Formats: sequence, C-alpha cells, structure tokens
Amino acid sequence: MDIAALIAQYGYAAVFLGALFEGESLLLLAGYAAHRGYLDFSALVVVAGVGAATGDQFFFWLGRRHGQALLARRPVWRGKVDYALALIQRYPSVIILAMRFMWGLRTALPIAIGLSGVRRWRFFWLNLVSAALWAPLVGGAGYTFGALLSRHLVALHRVEHWVMLGLALTLLILRGYFNSRHTRS
Repeated sequence: MDIAALIAQYGYAAVFLGALFEGESLLLLAGYAAHRGYLDFSALVVVAGVGAATGDQFFFWLGRRHGQALLARRPVWRGKVDYALALIQRYPSVIILAMRFMWGLRTALPIAIGLSGVRRWRFFWLNLVSAALWAPLVGGAGYTFGALLSRHLVALHRVEHWVMLGLALTLLILRGYFNSRHTRS
C-alpha cells in the first residue's frame, strides 16, 4: 500500500481525531491532500468541523462537570484557564466564536467556558458557528497552499507523499516535545 492509498483510507479519521484537539496543522496538510485529489474537500470540511465541535463540546462538559477537580490534579493548567476565564468574563460570545483560532488555548478555553456561567446552549450554537468557519478556512488555506506549491514546484509531485509524511511526523514530534516540556514545568 502506498502513501496515497493510506491518505485516502485513513485521512478523514486522522482529521477527525486531530480536530478533536488542536488540529490546525493536520487540517492544513489534509487541505493540501484534497488539492491533490486524495481527499474530497467538502467531506474534509464536514469531518473537521464535526471533530472540532465534538472535541470542544467534550471539553466544555469536562469543565462544567469536573473542572475544579481537573485543575486540582493538573495545576499547570491553572494559568491558562484563569487567563481564559478573564477573557470569557469580558467577551463571552466573541471568545467562543474565536476560540478555535486561538492556538495554544483551544483545549483550555472550552474547559474554562464550562467553568464559567455561559449557558450550554449558547456555547453549543456558537461553537457550531465557530467550527463551521474554522474548517473551511484552515482546510482552504492548505488547499490554496497546495495549489500554489504545485504550480511552482512540478518536481514536488514525485516526493510529495514523503514530504507530507515527514511534515506530519515532524509536527507530532514537536507537539510531543512541547507538551512534555509544558507538563514538567
């Protein structure tokens, strides 16, 4: 099985799982894969949007039900959550709509919103709107980048599968490294 077949077979599942957390990098790569014809762009946007909204709903619920206990067990999160709570108090609707675009706070913000007084239905609808904006914008950026790159670098087609695999592995390694550094401090 070659890389193209792997992308076609597991690409949507990877995007869904990535979007449950902070999946911008993976969605950018998937947008490029859609440009190349390995994934359908419309399906990609739907899968990414559903994954992002589902992940944020889960973290909202986690914050609402177990937020204080979670913060007691993970005091390293306290700073991000306190910062997020301050933002939510001032601009609740704007924060919910923009949270998906705030890199590094995507998990902390829904937990903090769950801890705040924001009603669950308000969060639900604003979260859906946010996911509906995020998925085509980020996926479209990857698609557009792929179109520009393909136009200017014809030789890339011979090694693009390996480049995508290398980028994905590099991003995973960097994410693991930064997460391990963050949890130790």
